[in-house]
Amino acid sequence: MGRALRGLLGAKPALTLWASPTGRALQTLAVIAEHLELDWHGAKTDPRLVEIDMGSWGGRYYADVIASAGPVVDRATGLLTPAPDGEIYPQIAERVSGWLGDTAGDPGDRLIIMHGISSRVMRGLMTGADSLPGFGAPAGPALTQGSVVMIEDGVETLVHLGTGYAPA
Repeated sequence: MGRALRGLLGAKPALTLWASPTGRALQTLAVIAEHLELDWHGAKTDPRLVEIDMGSWGGRYYADVIASAGPVVDRATGLLTPAPDGEIYPQIAERVSGWLGDTAGDPGDRLIIMHGISSRVMRGLMTGADSLPGFGAPAGPALTQGSVVMIEDGVETLVHLGTGYAPA
C-alpha cells in the first residue's frame, strides 16, 4: 500500500493523515507514512472511523455466530448482517458522514486508514451511490484487505488491489 501510494503521490505529499484509533489501523498508517516520508506521529484519529459495532457478536468467530444465528454475510453485497444489538448501516452512514463534514476543510488531501464495512459505507457516500435495499445506506463495492482507492470529485479509482483474504 505504501509503495503504491509513493508511486502515485511521490515523497512528502500534502496529506492530512487520519486513522481509526485501533492498533492495526495505526500500525498500517505508520508503515504507509514511512513510504511517503511523512511523520505518522502527527496523524489524527477519530472513533467515527472504527469498524461496524457487532454488538454481542463482536470478538466471536464467524462459525460460532453462524451456528447460533444463521448466515451473517449477505451473498449479493458481501455486507455483514448486523447483530440484533449491533450497529445498523444508517448509523454507520451517520457517523462517517459527520466525520466527512467535520474534516472537509482539512488542508490538502486526506489519507484515511480504516476498516472494511465502515469504509465501504464511506466510499458509497463519497461517490453518491444509492442506498442498498435492505441496508438503508450506500456502500462501495467489496475489495480485498490492503486495497487502496482514491476518491476525487465523487469518482473512485482503484490505486492498489490488496492481497488480503477478506473482502472489505
